[in-house]
Amino acid sequence: MATRVVDPAKVRALEESRTLNPRPEQVVDEAFINSPFLDPYDLVQVKYEMVRRVRVDKVPVARAAPAFGFCRQSFYAIAAALDAGGPAALAPGKPGPKGPSKLTGPVMEHLEALLETNPGLKAPALAVVVAESFGITVHPRSVERALARRREARAHGQEENIRGADR
Repeated sequence: MATRVVDPAKVRALEESRTLNPRPEQVVDEAFINSPFLDPYDLVQVKYEMVRRVRVDKVPVARAAPAFGFCRQSFYAIAAALDAGGPAALAPGKPGPKGPSKLTGPVMEHLEALLETNPGLKAPALAVVVAESFGITVHPRSVERALARRREARAHGQEENIRGADR
């Protein structure tokens, strides 16, 4: 087996895009070992080639998955992601929360209704209302930011984004 030269610039680029394979040494598929094009450090390429190997080359999942450093269950999840979203779906998603966990749509609608009847209410008072009405502790600054996001979305005619982002 030939020793592969690892390009530090490519590794940095893969890290920045969150597509660096954390276990390149587990990719023991013969095509990856023998090809200068196929790169075990490129997670998207590894996942795509694993699915291709099963579907096109008719290699059994039980043999292909470990050769690419995955278990069978991961293979099926990767194949489903590829089917649903194409190769872009093989890249890891953005880390962190995907939406509000406390200031959801119903909470924000309640606060906006209160503000319509009493526009003088400030964020600290609204945070108290959220605690009393919903049993949720939230920082007043979070209330201010959530209200500002909803105002901004309305100003840009993105009413559907308000409902989708606050669920």
